[in-house]
Amino acid sequence: MAGANQTCIFCQIVHDPNSTTRLLYTDEKVVAFQDIKPAARRHYLVIPKEHIPTVRDLQRRDEDYSLVSHMLSVGQELLLKDAPQTIHRFGFHQPPFNSVDHLHLHCFALPFMPRWKVIKYKSLGPFGGFIEAEKLLEKIRPLPSKV
Repeated sequence: MAGANQTCIFCQIVHDPNSTTRLLYTDEKVVAFQDIKPAARRHYLVIPKEHIPTVRDLQRRDEDYSLVSHMLSVGQELLLKDAPQTIHRFGFHQPPFNSVDHLHLHCFALPFMPRWKVIKYKSLGPFGGFIEAEKLLEKIRPLPSKV
C-alpha cells in the first residue's frame, strides 16, 4: 500500500480489495463514495488515493492545486448527475474539526438533513471549522513565477 497509512479508514477504502464501500467514482488520483452519516439530501466524499492528512498539508504548488481542483470537479459532476435541481456546496473540515485524518472533500446537495447539521459545516474564521473548496483553492493557488 504505497502512499497509504495502514490505520487510516479512507486508505483502507482506497487500497483494500475487500472493502465493502461502494465507490461512485474512481480514477488514478481520487475515489468518491457516499458519507456513512449523510448530513444532506446527497452527501458524498471525494478523497485522494494518496494519504494526505489534512488541508494544512497542502501548499501553494501546482500538484496540490491540481488535486483539489480535480476533487472539486469530480464532486460537481457527481452532484450534477444525481441531484441536478438542488443547491450544491463543497468544502473541507480544518483541524481540529476533521473527523478523519485523510483529506476529504464534502459534496452536498442541500438542504442539510436534519437542519441543525448546517452548524457542523460553518466556517469559524481564524479558528478553522469548515472551508469552502473555492476558498481553499484561493489559498493554495500557485503564485505566478517571476521571469
